[in-house]
Amino acid sequence: MPHFLVAGYLPDDYDPSAEDEAMMEEIMEEIHALNREMIAAGVRKLAGGLGPAQTLRPQVNGELLLTDGPYLETKEHIGGLWILETADLDEALAWVRKCAKACRAAIEVREILFMPAPNEKPE
Repeated sequence: MPHFLVAGYLPDDYDPSAEDEAMMEEIMEEIHALNREMIAAGVRKLAGGLGPAQTLRPQVNGELLLTDGPYLETKEHIGGLWILETADLDEALAWVRKCAKACRAAIEVREILFMPAPNEKPE
């Protein structure tokens, strides 16, 4: 069965301390309830929030430059993710709709394309 990366986006200037505490508790409970539903359905393989990004960029001289943030200029960043295993994209999208509603945020879904290990022959 295919696996999908489901990523939730937050504005780059997002400050959780500026959120109303009651609203944050409501959102978190909806996300926890959704996680429990995904686990019960057997589709959730991994879930978690993400901290600030750091990027390693190869330089012409062969060195690596460590910088803060994503490698692209953007007004959003990924705030959390799920890895789901579903029968197909349609089933994944049904879960993604629930994610967007619970998180009250933009949610992206991408199929994870697994490659065989170098010592394995493709089927």
